[in-house]
Amino acid sequence: MSGVTLANVTKKYGQVQVIHGIDLQIDDGEFCVFVGPSGCGKSTLMRMVAGLEETTAGQITIGARDVTKLDPSQRGVAMVFQTYALYPHMNVAENMGFGLRMNGVPKDEITAKVAEAARILKLEPLLDRKPKALSGGQRQRVAIGRTIVRGPEVFLFDEPLSNLDAELRVDMRVEIATLHKQLGATMIYVTHDQVEAMTLADKIVVLRDGRIEQVGAPLDLYRDPDNRFVAGFIGSPAMNFLAGHITDGQLAIPALPDAPTLPLRLPTDGTKIDFGIRPEHLRIDPAGAGFRLHLVEKLGGTSYAHLHAPTGERLIVAEDGESDLSDDMDVGIRFDPKRAFLFDTKSGMRLR
Repeated sequence: MSGVTLANVTKKYGQVQVIHGIDLQIDDGEFCVFVGPSGCGKSTLMRMVAGLEETTAGQITIGARDVTKLDPSQRGVAMVFQTYALYPHMNVAENMGFGLRMNGVPKDEITAKVAEAARILKLEPLLDRKPKALSGGQRQRVAIGRTIVRGPEVFLFDEPLSNLDAELRVDMRVEIATLHKQLGATMIYVTHDQVEAMTLADKIVVLRDGRIEQVGAPLDLYRDPDNRFVAGFIGSPAMNFLAGHITDGQLAIPALPDAPTLPLRLPTDGTKIDFGIRPEHLRIDPAGAGFRLHLVEKLGGTSYAHLHAPTGERLIVAEDGESDLSDDMDVGIRFDPKRAFLFDTKSGMRLR
């Protein structure tokens, strides 16, 4: 297996630049997830690693090989797409071994590799079935098996769970994580779903507009975001933000009757800031005031309380257990100031 290095990688379509000087190191055996909103360039970046998109400038290295100008078949990568792309007239075993057969691999070797991939993916009872007799999750496992038999240096997953229902997505996340542990392979995974990113990744690369916003382990990005975009993108429900400013050297937040004291150096007077606090770090104070409880989503183990501030801003509070709160109550909020974040409104960068 091999790591992947991107050095000042850019991509242009005519005069439009969509990838802006990406520098990234993905270590051997690492599970790296590209995450970001639609149109941020994550799939384009993966396709450049695969060789399906030409690199305008920069260098892509897999292991010790410069693969920037190599054809996809020469790069030692295998890709799992959003669509399964299985041959309907072939059974599972034939679908998994088709690529090897086209490359002239001996029949006995194909049979052995297909059998091993089927064992890993628990597809052994399904080898004689056609795709139409499989569930969505089973079809996706066959597509993954088709990549395993090739023995690639790097596995590439381009939103592979997008076509599955919610329950199957959870099951397949577990299966892909287990597969990574079994194979110890380098994997790059593209998704817009930050829950998938948090649960699967060793390393997350947060992208926006073709640029890297931050790279790090899932909990590092959650606990220590560099900017407002990352803070709002990582975490579900998303981080709450309230507008504020600095006056007379003090933090003022119109939505909060008492602005918290935070252990950091405040900027100059007049600076506009965004105060951030995660829903799970807030608590409802039924005896307090200042916020109108608009809606309570009671999900059983967790309840989400949607609050309206007098300023018109909205907050979500995550309450553990079954909540006895009801709509249209006047409540207050409590939180530990150490859990809060401040961001410069103009630049979006975090104040530390």
